[in-house]
Amino acid sequence: MNPTDRPRRGRLVAASVGLAGLSAACGTAASPAPSVPPSVAPSVVPSVAPSVVPSVAPSVAPSVVPATVPATAPATAPSTAPSTAPPVVPTTAPAPSPGGLTSGPGTQATYAVQPQPAPGTCHYRWVGSYPLPDPSCTPGAVNPLVTAADVATTICRPGWTATVRPPEDVTGPEKVGSAAAYGYTGSFSTAEYDHLVPLELGGDPNDPANLWLEPNDRSDATTVTNTKDGLEDRLRELVCAGRLPLAVAQEAIATDWVSALPRYGS
Repeated sequence: MNPTDRPRRGRLVAASVGLAGLSAACGTAASPAPSVPPSVAPSVVPSVAPSVVPSVAPSVAPSVVPATVPATAPATAPSTAPSTAPPVVPTTAPAPSPGGLTSGPGTQATYAVQPQPAPGTCHYRWVGSYPLPDPSCTPGAVNPLVTAADVATTICRPGWTATVRPPEDVTGPEKVGSAAAYGYTGSFSTAEYDHLVPLELGGDPNDPANLWLEPNDRSDATTVTNTKDGLEDRLRELVCAGRLPLAVAQEAIATDWVSALPRYGS
């Protein structure tokens, strides 16, 4: 053999060993590739999706909706209506008296100045020289503490009216307000702040519905005394004598005291 061939064989052996090593190396590097996708993909996807979705939706929705709706609606509606409505009705409708007149507040331990109708809203009616009040402003009102059963201890007892009459510091300002309401411009010294149903017939002491500024029907008057005062005294006499029912006397003088003059006047 030619000695120069030995180095060539050595190189061929080395080359074949190198190729074998390279293929072994490539086989080692490629073998891990199939093991990664199966181990990573299945373990991540199934563990996240199933555990999150079911646990959030059921736990939030059922617990919030039932707890809020029933607790709010029933508690508010029933508690408001019953407590507000009842007190209003009894205070707006005064009880009628047996004779058809309205009952006023009655005798008070302390009287207060009462508001009068607005200026210019009341109008006198006249029958000759006799004035009549405006029924829309002064229809009359009776004292609920005076009844036909107790006239002997009330209106028929001497001096009783002084025990229920409001003081002048109350009736004075009211008289001025009534004059403005009726447009009265005459003298106050001869005009009476009059109880339409008088105290001696059980009229209410300080109800504005029973009080009016009464012009004097006498042209020569120097005091507040007038023709109606005489009729009031006469009606009281008839009631206390048992000759006239209290309710009839009250109704007669409140409706039209001028028409009552010829029937009951002395």
